[in-house]
Amino acid sequence: MKKLLKRNEFYVSVVIVLLIILIQGKSGQFFTSNNLVDLARSCILPGILTLGITIEIIAHSIDVSFPAIAMITMYSVTEVATSAGYTGPVWILFLAAALMGTVLGSINGVLAAWLKLPTLIITLATSSIYMGIMQGVLKCRVIAVMADPLERLSETYLFVAQNKESGLTSPLPVLFLLLIAVIIVVGVMLKYTMLGRSIYAFGGDPVSAQRAGFNTVFIQIFVFAFMGCLAGLGGMTRTVLTGSCQPTTLDGYEMTCIAAAVLGGTRLSGGVGTVKGSLLGVLLMMIVSNNLILLGIPTYWSKFVTGVFIILGIGISSYQALRAQRVLSASVLETAPAEKDAKEAVRK
Repeated sequence: MKKLLKRNEFYVSVVIVLLIILIQGKSGQFFTSNNLVDLARSCILPGILTLGITIEIIAHSIDVSFPAIAMITMYSVTEVATSAGYTGPVWILFLAAALMGTVLGSINGVLAAWLKLPTLIITLATSSIYMGIMQGVLKCRVIAVMADPLERLSETYLFVAQNKESGLTSPLPVLFLLLIAVIIVVGVMLKYTMLGRSIYAFGGDPVSAQRAGFNTVFIQIFVFAFMGCLAGLGGMTRTVLTGSCQPTTLDGYEMTCIAAAVLGGTRLSGGVGTVKGSLLGVLLMMIVSNNLILLGIPTYWSKFVTGVFIILGIGISSYQALRAQRVLSASVLETAPAEKDAKEAVRK
């Protein structure tokens, strides 16, 4: 029980349950099939991107450029495919976006490892560069009619929920399976691979990780490249979900994803974070974003609530880090006299 009470996941779960009870009690609409499918649909994109930023924050890195990477990749791939009249497999387009995103993300990693500057500053700069290229060089525009493979994918669903009384339908896109795949890959990587352990070690203490034999330069480049890959996939996902390519549709999306990761227990100081916690954070953010109207609250208050959640998440994360540091300092002070006595006995 003590271990459970120390984890952010527990408190986020409690808040989610309380919100569900409140929404269901006030509107009676939360557990309708339409609302549940809409909630699952809304979690696809933030879930994919939040898992990427979770890995970066665990590695003690802050990335605010991934929305720009997502936007430039989705526009470039969609524009080329549409202009060329592409009719091949749709996975080729997703692969192209993932590769392009990986390259752009790797640039962030190389600059961070080479310049040794705060990653927030580096990604702010590259974000501006990517947006400038998209708007100034590529002359981005809204693409309403996309290539046939993307159009077909946007109309492919796992199932469609229908409200018998109102006749409203809520389809669950097949891209929900992409979110499941990303969850499995990230979960296995962080929990069961040496690469995952090295990411945690680097985030906890880069100097100690280097002395332990971990390739810290590779780790730093990898986490940004992986985030870029997920950003590329996320950009194409956004295009398919909306049925059109709107280049600036993800502007400011980094705040939602960082807030979800921090709420789920990922510490900004690095070294701590879980897939389960980040997904709970995403779920909480989407419940607030999608269901405020069911509580009679205007949707524009969602940004206010997001800001409050960011402050709460950072506050809890900072408190936990400070508490852990105090416990460590106390244990060091307790063991110091014993070590001194042992050395004195050996000397005698």
